[in-house]
Amino acid sequence: MLLLAAAFLVAFVLLLYMVSPLISPKPLALPGAHVVVTGGSSGIGKCIAIECYKQGAFITLVARNEVVLCISVDVSQDYNQVENVIKQAQEKLGPVDMLVNCAGMAMSGKFEDLEVSTFEVKPYNVYITVAYPPDTDTPGFAEENRTKPLETRLISETTSVCKPEQVAKQIVKDAIQGNFNSSLGSDGYMLSALTCGMAPVTSITEGLQQVVTMGLFRTIALFYLGSFDSIVRRCMMQREKSEIADKTA
Repeated sequence: MLLLAAAFLVAFVLLLYMVSPLISPKPLALPGAHVVVTGGSSGIGKCIAIECYKQGAFITLVARNEVVLCISVDVSQDYNQVENVIKQAQEKLGPVDMLVNCAGMAMSGKFEDLEVSTFEVKPYNVYITVAYPPDTDTPGFAEENRTKPLETRLISETTSVCKPEQVAKQIVKDAIQGNFNSSLGSDGYMLSALTCGMAPVTSITEGLQQVVTMGLFRTIALFYLGSFDSIVRRCMMQREKSEIADKTA
């Protein structure tokens, strides 16, 4: 009886793997496709544009740096200007097959130290493939580290910094396959599964993997959280000792 149940389970899993490609999104053929990349002057956006170009796509780069781009516009400002820019690109290269939103930056710091204007420069984008890139060696990441609190920096250093070319290649791969989530590495895959919530799944296989691994990944995450809490406590103790030393000096 036990063997029969195990055989049925194996057959059911194999059936899901066989059916999954039938309901998954049709992959996008990049050769000849029109790809628009915002924030394409540097970092991940630039590398995504290069990766798409290598695979035969026509590229429109949109950002504020007009020195290195064919179209210069601030996508967080006037919508009409952004719309006109996209229309110009479509007239030359045809309808947009893939839109990659990479415009933006991270501003690290204590909440009470940040200016109100800092919260008003975020562009609002609609994503089809949502990417969760790890710490990536880009100009934006270098700027982020200038104001990053010690606790945040130490937690970030628990994983290695990725190259933008590596991140871009994974994002393009997931985008052309129609995957809703795009992550890199084992940590990224684990976090993507843990935070899937009510997010749509691309295939039955992806949903099955999330269901099966959720408990295990949550157990692993508890050890991560314990390590992060330990880092925060150590930094707090060091800060308190420094404050006491400054007062007695």
